[in-house]
Amino acid sequence: MKKKFTLEIASPCSENFDKMIPNATGSFCNSCAKNVIDLSKKSNAEVARFIVETKDVTICARLRMKQLEQEFAHNETSKINNLKYAAVAASILLASNVSGQEKTAVKTEINCPKPNDHLMGKVAYNHIVERELLITVKGKLLDAKTNKLFNLKYYPNLVLTINGSENTFRINSKTGEFSIPVKVLRSGKILVVTITGDDYYLSKEIPFAIESVKNKVLQQDIIIADGELTKVMIAGGLGINYK
Repeated sequence: MKKKFTLEIASPCSENFDKMIPNATGSFCNSCAKNVIDLSKKSNAEVARFIVETKDVTICARLRMKQLEQEFAHNETSKINNLKYAAVAASILLASNVSGQEKTAVKTEINCPKPNDHLMGKVAYNHIVERELLITVKGKLLDAKTNKLFNLKYYPNLVLTINGSENTFRINSKTGEFSIPVKVLRSGKILVVTITGDDYYLSKEIPFAIESVKNKVLQQDIIIADGELTKVMIAGGLGINYK
């Protein structure tokens, strides 16, 4: 009987895997005094076998982002505890120094002296409403060095998002072209561009002016340097969801 499961990361941290002490199975983290197993280069079968062999052990491991989207399977040879979910405290590490760690908001108290003067009368106010527009952003992905089409040979599955909208667009791997609907504010000054693909990630801001929009279309190329698309890795305790 095959047992299927997926992996997850629960709680993030900011420890740098590259600064840990390498060993035969991964690296040793001085911060938490634990060994971080490097599973990022293992096949699905190897990862599944490792999970089965260490199912009763707290695991701290390094994974590729794409591995969190995959389903693993193994042939069950012994009865596993009747649990649908077995998880351990998890942490996250982005090798590109991209940190997904949630930070607790800092409470700030501001003490203002009470004014000595008081005014009474009818209150008048201006209610300002920010107008949100739906436009289409069209352009190409260009190389910052050559100003020609960005070499997508090694990045075939890049997906574009602008201003965090629900709309995404897969960039044409041959022409570098994209066309994506985006919500913008008339007073907005920037567009937040996010590009992801397999294990690669890029987020940057580009200038924006409403005057550049013609017939609800903005012609805007996105220019990036080769090193800006960084490879993302995560490390931490594993959460295992059995199906």
